Amino acid sequence: MSDVRSVPAVVAPWVRTRLRAAPGAALALALLVVLTACLAGALPRAVDRYEDAGLRHSLAQAGPERTTLRATAPIPEGGVSGEDLDVSFSPEVLERQFGKLLPVVDGSVPVDRAQSAYGTSTDDSTAVLEPWLPRPTGLPAKVTLVAQSGLAGHARVSAGRLPRAPARPDGDEAEAAVSAATAEALHIKPGSVIHVPRLGGPLSVRITGVLAPRDPVGAYWSTVPLLRTPALERLPEPGPPQTYWHGALLLPPEATLAVLGSGRNPFRYWHFAPDTGGGQAHGLDRLRSGVASLESGPGLRRARSLTDPDLDVSSGLDDVAVAFGRLRSGISPLVGVAAAGTATVAAVVLLMAGGLAADRRRAELALLRARGVSLPGLTGRLLAETAVVAVPAGALGLTAALVLLPGARAGYAVAAALTVILAACAALPLHAVLAHRSVRLTGPREDMASVRPSRRRTVAELTLLALAAGAVATLRDRGTSAGRLVSLAPVLTGVIAALLLLRLYPLLLRRLARPAGRLRGAVAPLSLARAARTRASSVLPLLALLTALTTAAFGGSVLAGVAEARDHAALLTVGADARLDSATALPDGLAARVRALPGVRGVTPAAITYEATPTDGVATVPLVGVDPPAYAELTARTGLGAVTAGQLKGSDAHSVPAVASPAVARNYGIRRPFLVRLTDGSTITVLITAVRDRTPAAPAGDFLVVDRAGLPSSAARPTTLLLTGARPDAAALRRTAPASATVRLRTEERAGYADSPLQSGAGHVYTAAVAAGAGFAVLALLLALLRAAPERAALLARLRTMGLTRAQGRRLLVLESLPQALLAAAGGTLTGWAAVHVLSPGIDLTTIALASSQTPVGRAVLRPDAWSLTLPALTVVALAAGVAVTQAWWTTRRNSARELRAGDPQ
Repeated sequence: MSDVRSVPAVVAPWVRTRLRAAPGAALALALLVVLTACLAGALPRAVDRYEDAGLRHSLAQAGPERTTLRATAPIPEGGVSGEDLDVSFSPEVLERQFGKLLPVVDGSVPVDRAQSAYGTSTDDSTAVLEPWLPRPTGLPAKVTLVAQSGLAGHARVSAGRLPRAPARPDGDEAEAAVSAATAEALHIKPGSVIHVPRLGGPLSVRITGVLAPRDPVGAYWSTVPLLRTPALERLPEPGPPQTYWHGALLLPPEATLAVLGSGRNPFRYWHFAPDTGGGQAHGLDRLRSGVASLESGPGLRRARSLTDPDLDVSSGLDDVAVAFGRLRSGISPLVGVAAAGTATVAAVVLLMAGGLAADRRRAELALLRARGVSLPGLTGRLLAETAVVAVPAGALGLTAALVLLPGARAGYAVAAALTVILAACAALPLHAVLAHRSVRLTGPREDMASVRPSRRRTVAELTLLALAAGAVATLRDRGTSAGRLVSLAPVLTGVIAALLLLRLYPLLLRRLARPAGRLRGAVAPLSLARAARTRASSVLPLLALLTALTTAAFGGSVLAGVAEARDHAALLTVGADARLDSATALPDGLAARVRALPGVRGVTPAAITYEATPTDGVATVPLVGVDPPAYAELTARTGLGAVTAGQLKGSDAHSVPAVASPAVARNYGIRRPFLVRLTDGSTITVLITAVRDRTPAAPAGDFLVVDRAGLPSSAARPTTLLLTGARPDAAALRRTAPASATVRLRTEERAGYADSPLQSGAGHVYTAAVAAGAGFAVLALLLALLRAAPERAALLARLRTMGLTRAQGRRLLVLESLPQALLAAAGGTLTGWAAVHVLSPGIDLTTIALASSQTPVGRAVLRPDAWSLTLPALTVVALAAGVAVTQAWWTTRRNSARELRAGDPQ
């Protein structure tokens, strides 16, 4: 008899079996994790990218003149001789000292070595008496001697040649070059000789070439702009302006002794240009510390030990960093509002996905517990099953975020993606543990009408309420300096509102059920009764919807407030939709030609005299002559200091009625005539009849607005045209305007207020975060409806056997889903309105709205935006109704046999 060997039973692995049994659910979870991990990883990288771009923009806007680190050392008293020059001040010594200083500076601030330079120069300019040099007001031109390294590598020779080293370092002759702009302004040509006065006799400097900078805006040429562009300077003396030209003569580095012997406070310098291309905002504190160390700390002591005890290091780089940090600190908390709201909604959706899976497998998990599976064992199996799907999906989403947004830190992105993966993995086991911690034959009743809030829930709600109240109070008191409280306050407000509405929801439906019971038909009472018995777990979708609606309302109000502040600031700057200004009278007929241009609706001429002088005052004031009816219409249309035509017209032949600014009215009185002298010497008598804070013709500063008919003919001709219209054609307007006129448009001014990538990038990230939060909220609503779909289908099938028609079944499902959607919509609208009103005193939108704090708009205040409050709420109601209608249509066309099978879960 042959041996029969026992073959052990093959048990299929749990994970593989579950994935094969429900591939659709696994794919849906993978897609959700991929999307969420990608968004979570992309957010910190997007913030890093726009902050880095904003820092680089701020450095570029400040220019090398402010950002370059300048190390300077004076020449010892008494000058230097030829022997001392060879030992201490030769180009080789300066180059060696530059090499020693470079690692000291580069260790604190990244240095662009290609744009850095060293050399010698004179601190004081020297007047030269060459008769062929231009003299705008009779004053002789002045020059500064500069011997800077690397001249040949940073310039192209336009004419002549590069200067050469002098035959004798301490001789009376030297060669130099000038920039093309200097040559043009000072009429210098190759071969020109300039005699520079100095101790011991003048230095004859022969110009050998005219140079064109290879990179005019680079630090080599722009740290000291005089090297590239001459300056028309003015003597600081009262009276008529006295101006003179000031240029730089570029000597070769070997001509150091010629510079040192000039007797005009010569000094040595080493310029270190920061590497602005690699600026990173997260290293801003390190940058400021490095600059401080070089200016007055250990870095300065080390630099002095390597070069000269009197070495001094200065730069405006720290001021630029401080200004950027102030701008970033005002913007970041507002962006954090959208990030916190989106993160909350995304977390809710992940938890709801786990809850949906746990409900779908409630009978299976209850059977496993009844057969002896331990709670840790069940948790481990579910965790492994979910991790097999979530971990690769999360890694894929993180990879997509890293690839799509390069050039930023990866640490925060990895941490955010890991948080998403952990939440996705823990959602299903957590729901299973809570639902099956004890073995039951039947599931407990979980509708909101029967389940009373526990003491733990009450304590948790009170704790959240205290946190929200503290966050709001701190924010109102400290403003955006409260830091993360700005980000958490709207989210906490939404959470508190959700918990409060969940407590009121059953009571409201019970009150409505009584009058609904008196109605004819069973659909309305039955739908309200069904809505009142909603699962207690509906706290998650309601929390997601309220948080998303609150964040959307707050974010929409922020964006609307930013747009309103920019529009108002542009209006205050221009005074109308467009403006055409000229220093002289405009040609006759120009107003008619401009009025015929595309996009122009109205044209208001104005004659502005900017230096009118009241006879009993010492300060000048702009005097604006206008046509009263047209100007009154313009002020009413723009809302800037509205006046009537009657306030600018009067029957008094001895004085001209005027509208004045508050300061002018205080100085000269109301209803008290006074003389005003115009620039041509004529005078008029002005009588102030009204006071306005602003006026379109002179929106910033003081003003006097009078009837143009009361001015002398020489002062009554228009110098300004104020245009109104939806969108004036800028190109056509500039073609029509005289060459000497300046054209400004409100739309162009508005675009200029968002010139920083920090502001525009924050706006884009804010919008994207709010949109992502709204998408997750919609997904939460769909998951909630999907979770209740089997129960609703079974109910509808049973009611169909009792005579319920298809039309009545559709109305039943729609009416059952509407109360919670209406509750979320109304609660979200009220919560968003309350959040904006409560938090607005602590939030100043000026920083994110305007590129400069010097704009005339003042403080930009956060106000509720009607569209942001109502549109998302209406979308939620419409979506809920649409999904319910679709579900009802589909369910009523299916066979009811499956839903009516005995033993199916109800």
